[in-house]
Amino acid sequence: MSRNRANEPADATPARASIAAESSGGVIPEGILADGHSYWGLSVRRLLRKKLAMLCLSLIILMYGGALLSPLITPYEYTAQDLSQSRAGPSLAHPFGADRLGRDMLTRVIYGLRTTVIITIVSLMGGTLVLGVALGLLSGYMGRWVDSIIMRTGEVTSSFPDIILILIFVAALKPRLVDAVQGFEDATGIDWIIRLGLLDYAIISVALSIFGWFGMARLVRGQVLQARESQYTEAALVMGASTARILRVHILPNILSPLIVSVSAGLAGVAGSELVLSWIGIGVQPPVPSLGRMMFENGSINVIRNEPHLILFPIGTVTLLFFCFNILGDAVNDAFNPRAR
Repeated sequence: MSRNRANEPADATPARASIAAESSGGVIPEGILADGHSYWGLSVRRLLRKKLAMLCLSLIILMYGGALLSPLITPYEYTAQDLSQSRAGPSLAHPFGADRLGRDMLTRVIYGLRTTVIITIVSLMGGTLVLGVALGLLSGYMGRWVDSIIMRTGEVTSSFPDIILILIFVAALKPRLVDAVQGFEDATGIDWIIRLGLLDYAIISVALSIFGWFGMARLVRGQVLQARESQYTEAALVMGASTARILRVHILPNILSPLIVSVSAGLAGVAGSELVLSWIGIGVQPPVPSLGRMMFENGSINVIRNEPHLILFPIGTVTLLFFCFNILGDAVNDAFNPRAR
């Protein structure tokens, strides 16, 4: 037996892990190891060997980190105006040029990227991960009327275009919330909630979360339907484990692989939703910068002919971000999806 194992090729361990995954419907039980190498360790090593994906991940971290630290790294305030520099081209003082009001474009692009980062993270954590995973676990494991209620509700909301539902949501709630927050600011002396765009961040993030959970819930439900019939789940049930423990300890860790793939592939879509909302005027409102609004305000043939920096730098930033998301999503799928190997 030891002689046969010694003569196996070097990649036999990943192959056995992949075969085990395929034989169990793509679900790797938490305790499966292959010669001391776990499925997660093998997947991470496969991902780390993809140089282009690591470069894209580094760029995403650099862009997101810079966006979150924008008040510390930007050379100007995003509201600072210098009309003598109106529409000035790129220079040492303004590497990305200046806009119509003489505001530094590099500063506004970084702050616009911060808007995308905040809304993407909050809506992703709230809608995709919290609502989607929780409702998917309940739907797949409980079944019966719980499954029917969750799935039918998701099917009804997903039958309408998301942008229409978000428009209705924002139009109905935002004026009332603005009045309430304005009254709160007047009563307490606080003046930065609306000025810094926090209310806009919250409204858009909540809207994207409410109408963006169904895709993840449906994916989780399908994985749970497979996992709940596995031997390790049945053994935990026989030993008297509670439903919450079975979902938390035995099922959720073993369906994380497709969830990671789905989240990595959907990052660009969530970021794109924020850009589209700002493009059509219901996203974050001025003076808070937004890349979508920059592209909308400067999307004319005259700007392209005379001041191309006003449109090229926001579009270039969005293009680079989406390119990195797509490359990273494909790499994560190759590394963590056994069927893709």
